[in-house]
Amino acid sequence: MSNEAIKVNVLLAEDDDNLGLLLREYLQSKNFNTDLYRDGAAALEGFGSKKYDICILDVMMPIKDGFSLAKDIKQKSPFTPIMFLTAKSMKDDVLEGFTVGADDYIIKPFNVEELVMRIEAILRRTRKHIELNQPAEINIGRYLFNHVKQTLELGGHVRKLTSKESELLRFLCLNKNSLLDRNVALSTIWTGENYFNARSMDVYITKLRKYLKDDPGVEIINVRGKGFKLLY
Repeated sequence: MSNEAIKVNVLLAEDDDNLGLLLREYLQSKNFNTDLYRDGAAALEGFGSKKYDICILDVMMPIKDGFSLAKDIKQKSPFTPIMFLTAKSMKDDVLEGFTVGADDYIIKPFNVEELVMRIEAILRRTRKHIELNQPAEINIGRYLFNHVKQTLELGGHVRKLTSKESELLRFLCLNKNSLLDRNVALSTIWTGENYFNARSMDVYITKLRKYLKDDPGVEIINVRGKGFKLLY
C-alpha cells in the first residue's frame, strides 16, 4: 500500500458510559480520532473548540438532546455531517432528525462494523472523504486497486470498476482475511436488505471473482449464511 492514512476527527455524544466508551475505543482502533461527550451541552462546547469531520449524536441525552444539539451544530457549521444513534422505540423520530439536517441514523443495538461503514459512506457523500484506514491504492495480490479512481490494474491492463463494484471490493479489503457480514454490506452499499438487493450483491461478488481470477493467490469465498471473505 502507498500513501499514509489520515485520521478523521469524530465527535461522539453518548450519555451511556458503557456504550460511549466501547464506541470510542472501537472507532479509535479503526483510525478515527474520537472525542466522547456525555451530554449535549458538553458536546456543543467541544464542537466549538475543534474541527470535526463528522458528529455522531445520541438522540436522548441530558441537558441538551441530540436534535437540539444538531440544530446548534448546523448553525455553526452547515456542512458538517451528522449521524444519529436512536433507540428502536424512537424510530418514528428519525424523520425529525432528517429535518434538522441529519445525514443518516442507526438504530440501537447495532453492529459497530456497520457504524464504521456508514461513517465512511457519509464522508464520501458529503465530499469530505479522507482515506481513513486505507490509502487510495491497495495491493490485492498481484493486482493494484485504486478505490478513488475505481480501477483494478494487473500487468499494465487497467479495468474501470463501477461505483458498487469498487465499494464492495473496498469493503472486502477493509475486512481482508476476515468476514464481511452480508447484512452490513447490503445495508451500507445497497441501503437496505431485500431479495433483489441480495441477488444483486451476489452478481457483483461473481463479477469481482472474475476480475481477480488471474491471480490464483486471491479468492473471495462464501461463508454460508453469514457473508464473504477476501483472501490473499
